Amino acid sequence: MKSLLRIVRIFCHVYRLGPSSPSNGNDMGYNGNKTPRNQVFKPLELLWHSLDEWLVLIATELMKSKRDSTNIACILLKQKPLDQQDISLDHQSSLGENGSTKHLSVTPSAADFENCENAGTQEAVADGQDVISMTANRLSAVIQAFYMCCSCQMPQGMTSPRFIEFVCKHDEVLKCFVTRNPKIIFDHFHFLLECPELMSRFMHIIKAQPFKERCEWFYEHLHSGQPDSEMVHRPVSENDILLIHRDSIFRSSCEVVFKSNSEKLKQGIAVRFHGEEGMGQGVVREWFDILSSEIINPDYALFTQSADGTTFQPNSNSSVNPDHLNYFRFAGEILGLALYHRQLVNIYFTRSFYKHILGIPVNYQDVASIDPEYAKNLQWILDNDISDLGLELTFSVETDVFGAMEEVPLKPGGASIVVTQENKAEYVQLVTELRMTRAIQPQINGFLQGFHMFIPPSLIQLFDEFELELLLSGMPEIDVNDWMKNTEYTSGYDKGDLVIKWFWEVVQELTQEERVLLLQFVTGSSRVPHGGFAYIMGGSGLQNFTIAAVPYTSNLLPTSSTCINMLKLPEYPSKEILKDRLLVALHCGSYGYTMA
Repeated sequence: MKSLLRIVRIFCHVYRLGPSSPSNGNDMGYNGNKTPRNQVFKPLELLWHSLDEWLVLIATELMKSKRDSTNIACILLKQKPLDQQDISLDHQSSLGENGSTKHLSVTPSAADFENCENAGTQEAVADGQDVISMTANRLSAVIQAFYMCCSCQMPQGMTSPRFIEFVCKHDEVLKCFVTRNPKIIFDHFHFLLECPELMSRFMHIIKAQPFKERCEWFYEHLHSGQPDSEMVHRPVSENDILLIHRDSIFRSSCEVVFKSNSEKLKQGIAVRFHGEEGMGQGVVREWFDILSSEIINPDYALFTQSADGTTFQPNSNSSVNPDHLNYFRFAGEILGLALYHRQLVNIYFTRSFYKHILGIPVNYQDVASIDPEYAKNLQWILDNDISDLGLELTFSVETDVFGAMEEVPLKPGGASIVVTQENKAEYVQLVTELRMTRAIQPQINGFLQGFHMFIPPSLIQLFDEFELELLLSGMPEIDVNDWMKNTEYTSGYDKGDLVIKWFWEVVQELTQEERVLLLQFVTGSSRVPHGGFAYIMGGSGLQNFTIAAVPYTSNLLPTSSTCINMLKLPEYPSKEILKDRLLVALHCGSYGYTMA
């Protein structure tokens, strides 16, 4: 496979050698025989045809019913068919009804192989563990070669229509490959990272993989092409050292980073504070820590505090600072650089801003981070029939612009379009986009311009907003005893109830990551305020973590009202069921914003 890919790279190189518009009118590239460029890849067409046939064969076999008397393992291992016996092949869809990834297996059991004529040896069993596992890597390498040839013939940044058609045709088989071995994406399916349209088809499978593995893949691909810092020592040049003034750390850092070559910054960072001798990773960590705190300094008017006082998001009025967009670009570069070099920053953003970084659309629930009361109003509009309430809402809203209220249309002619029961969902979404996106779009764009200098959009989308916070800021510590001490109970629950005891036992058993996820699920924030759980804020001020009883029905998941920090916990009949349902709610991302 390595030889094949090497040969294909040579083909691509030969294709690119010739002028794109030869003077003789023929599309000729210079090579030894002056072969027309459109004929360079012709010797490989038979290979692409064979690739197509193999994928069709696998798809056909996967779709055969359990009543078929032929075992795919026997066919592809050149073993004889079964003697009129059925082999049960599990060909579940890779995506279940609820969007969860299921295990797709075409692995015959040992008993199945014993039924194959003359297949009594253990060698046959060992060699025939799994057809998908046996063929996926080789076929995926050929797919990579096919992509290289197709993309070579396209303008920079464009994906070949022929290749897109190929992926769509064999969608299910390729998903099967990725489901069984997601690492194939980073070994061979580079096209997914370069083509968002194709990536979206596989994203649910990728995100179902463990966070730790995705982190490893992320950095493996992010650092591909860079020398291994542990194996290659690159002496630090005096010109490459970032010389920072402590008394003006924000401005001096901004100046030196803007002047620095981004490729050199990727290779390594060396920081020295003016008048100090210290250098090394300790100084680099200190620089990121102090600088990230300065980025949210209100003197620069770049970011504003959220309602809970623990997170930040871009300030819609940041233009009071003439250089605000350059500073947002600088902030993006610093966070991108920190993530690139696995350095943590001392700053936490609202969930909506993490969504902006990831390219995930915001929704009305995200408004709670800046205006919990307004978020509750939007929720009320969605939950109730507004036909006869006389609200007199239109698709135009008043918003604060530097202390003055201005009327802003949500869409063209919005002032004359009345909000009705039929279009209220559109109204809520447009209001959300105005407050959470449109109002700070230039700031978002400036930040992303700097961030993407170090972190490609195709890679960062492997994570959700919670995981991105962990990557940037690390894991916050949670004191479970403090949590229990500052929790209230309502709607029938009491501290001594069996379900409550089970709940806290489960929380004690959770990993630190899962505890943070639970905190975010209920409060909307993954951070505990300074001073502990006694200082958690709600929509109307201090609001303790609260657990409310909900009648139990089969498979019912916990929900939450983040505006009042309330977990609505069903009265589960056993600790095992409680733990299972809680983990499903947390890991499926079912954030429950509901009215109290």
